[in-house]
Amino acid sequence: MLIKVCGMRDAAGIAAVAGLDPGPDMMGFIFYGRSPRNACSTPPEALDVLPAAIRRVGVFVAAPPVDVLATARRYRLDLVQLHGEESPEMCARLRAEGLGVMKAFGIATAADIARTAAYEGTCDLYVFDTRIPDPASGAPHGGTGRKFDHRLLEAYRGNTPYLLSGGIGPEDSGAAPADVRCAGFDINSRFETAPGIKKTETIKLFIEKIKRP
Repeated sequence: MLIKVCGMRDAAGIAAVAGLDPGPDMMGFIFYGRSPRNACSTPPEALDVLPAAIRRVGVFVAAPPVDVLATARRYRLDLVQLHGEESPEMCARLRAEGLGVMKAFGIATAADIARTAAYEGTCDLYVFDTRIPDPASGAPHGGTGRKFDHRLLEAYRGNTPYLLSGGIGPEDSGAAPADVRCAGFDINSRFETAPGIKKTETIKLFIEKIKRP
């Protein structure tokens, strides 16, 4: 299964997670000013420690395509993860530019799962996160550190593989849905001592349980 460690920000933490054996398959950097894990000030050279086996993922919230592409070039991103109301057309456009595309969906009801149908064929992966109202705008917004009801995944009828996100913690190493489309886990806040500061040893143990059961 794939493991993505998201919310990376400081050079020392990036290097520590990059050096794990086994290591994650992806490392996520959040380019969103309102996030406490905002990586906009992280120098691109901080990512130079990443081996080719760890794919670089930039996380964006309602960013214009031109900004996404500029950041992707600056940080040499392999994939972009879109957390706003980006259209299938935007996903296809970014994919045509040579980027892998991950579309995140905030999940609270079966209707949220149904929204994925419009994106079939435009994304490499979906990310199923937890939907709650954004405290500032009231709009649906993920990155909560809370779990959604995983039984809702039974309503998923698509072919696009997905990562399970939203409140994934160390205890979830054996909790992946019995669904071949579940490609792995996207982990973040429950592996931290503070926003952006990861518990490297806890991440290592989690990956070992997934990769070396």
